[in-house]
Amino acid sequence: MSRPETASGFAAATLAVKAGPQSGSAFRIIGIDPGLAALGWGVIEARQGRLRHLGHGYIETHKDTPLGERLLAIAEGVERLIAEWEPAAAGIESLFFWKNVTSALPVAEARGVIRLAFVRAGVDLADYSPTAIKQAVVGTSRADKAQVQAMVQLLLGLDAVPRPDHAADALAAAICRWHHEGPLGRRIGPF
Repeated sequence: MSRPETASGFAAATLAVKAGPQSGSAFRIIGIDPGLAALGWGVIEARQGRLRHLGHGYIETHKDTPLGERLLAIAEGVERLIAEWEPAAAGIESLFFWKNVTSALPVAEARGVIRLAFVRAGVDLADYSPTAIKQAVVGTSRADKAQVQAMVQLLLGLDAVPRPDHAADALAAAICRWHHEGPLGRRIGPF
């Protein structure tokens, strides 16, 4: 898969089933798996209690690019995703500082520009812990990565597990948002 690259060091890959803007009772949710080197994204649509996969991919920045330019590339990439997919809501995996706080700091900066992009677009972005996402997708907070990916594939009726892993994790965050606030809480959208 070719990845177009700009002067800022931004590269992006997209795997998508193109669908037009939301209509009727359809409700779009975008999920984000935050990262500085690779940010995963996935878009689902809920209609009459059923989920449909619309697209997934990732935004990649290069380690040799200055941090400010990498953050700008992430912000611009997320802004383009929001404009293209017109989500009504979003879910993002929260930071987990279990092993290495130092490596989590750049991800925290990336999350800041991601959050800013959603606020500017007027799209509500909810944070979910890794255990909350596992619980929502698999039914247990102790699920491993392979189990989560297999359930994402099953729930969205995909022929294969979404790749790369960051995109599969982002789709899981979108499913988590739907489970937490869609059919259960009915706080967002007509499900």
